[in-house]
Amino acid sequence: MKIKAISLVTSCVLSLSTFAAQPQVERYIVSFPEGTRVSYNGAFASAFPQGLPVGIGSGLLFTGKEGDALTFETVTDRGPNADSPDVGKKESKIFVTPDFAPLLMRIRVQNGKAQATDARPLHDNKGSINGLPLQNDVIGSTNEIALSDTLKVLHGDNRGLDTEGITPDGKGGYWLCDEYGPFLINVDERGTILAIHGPQAAEGEKALAGGLPNILKWRQPNRGFEGITRMPDGRIIAAVQSTLDIDGKSKKQARFTRLVSFDPATGKTAMYGYPIDSGVYSKNSDAKIGDIVAIDNQHILLIEQGSDKNDTMRNLIYKVDLSPATDLTAFDKPGDYPEFNDEKALAQRGIKLADKTLVADLRQLGWQQEKAEGLALIDRKTLAIANDNDFGVKAVMQNPVKGKKRKDYQVTGQGTLTIDDKPVATTIGLKPLEKPESDSELWIITLAEPLQ
Repeated sequence: MKIKAISLVTSCVLSLSTFAAQPQVERYIVSFPEGTRVSYNGAFASAFPQGLPVGIGSGLLFTGKEGDALTFETVTDRGPNADSPDVGKKESKIFVTPDFAPLLMRIRVQNGKAQATDARPLHDNKGSINGLPLQNDVIGSTNEIALSDTLKVLHGDNRGLDTEGITPDGKGGYWLCDEYGPFLINVDERGTILAIHGPQAAEGEKALAGGLPNILKWRQPNRGFEGITRMPDGRIIAAVQSTLDIDGKSKKQARFTRLVSFDPATGKTAMYGYPIDSGVYSKNSDAKIGDIVAIDNQHILLIEQGSDKNDTMRNLIYKVDLSPATDLTAFDKPGDYPEFNDEKALAQRGIKLADKTLVADLRQLGWQQEKAEGLALIDRKTLAIANDNDFGVKAVMQNPVKGKKRKDYQVTGQGTLTIDDKPVATTIGLKPLEKPESDSELWIITLAEPLQ
């Protein structure tokens, strides 16, 4: 379904001599063929008589034009999940459909409609993978406890992926990125996993994959690689979603998050600092990258988003110039990581971050979804944006104790809730998200001037 195109003036806090006036926006609600929903037969199935909507939009790739149609490839994340109270002192998540395998899908925009088809689950030689967290003794573990919809503990098999971005591999397949490892995953066009790269294990550590800098293990839980793109020269750039939390001490003060360069042909890596809008957020760790896409070998577009000091959501698209950025690799020394440096200290060490220029403020264009997680470049004047609708599901407290919030409860090993170690009658239920949050939106944005 297409929503009437709108023309708005972009209001920006930075100088916008090139991008100042009247982008054109075409907004679509992505539809799915009958039967293309996530089957759910669990404890709250009556609330979802048609199953769950597919949560596409965690990554977006423009694949070309077929006549007057625009075609895209997209990827889901780890699957339907919802917030739940801690188990002991560990965070937990309800995995609504624990056997869900992240999906590749195709989107076709034509005749005023956008439709997603051709769902392909990611799989390896053992069959379809899943989205369950990794076990606690490996790099990439989030230390989350996975729970069923009845709050029973689930156990993964270390084949879980939380995919968040997609880009071509130049051979007919794709590179995906993941939030757990964080991993880079090479798949063929049908979703068969060909290779996985992750933080290289140091002495005494256990890793499921290697080849990437060890420091990436310090990504905040569920804030690993959030965007990925292939540069024209073949390098893969992956964006860490938020500031690294080195030794659990740097996430609030770090002034940048990392863009990781990986050359599949040689294995060579490099890392560059993307300067977040420090000072806008209550703490720097609140800044999040949504997705990235290459313009040329030195420039990318990037979505930066998150709630500001006033709890107002912001979703901004920046053009990022990597050419002045210092490779951080040589500066990564125990006790002296750049994440602990302020602007003056970075300059004294000779560390330069990437440059950035504001291209569009999605909120000023009418964006209402919380998360913009898919970004594609159609041409130098035309972009595409997609949201993540979280599979249209959320958790709700049933029969709650007055004055208590979710964080006040604990989940027991029997799947019941307590407060201060005392049993309560409260339970957790699942319900559908309301529109428009449950919609999968796709925007086509035509800029006033081409990207230079």
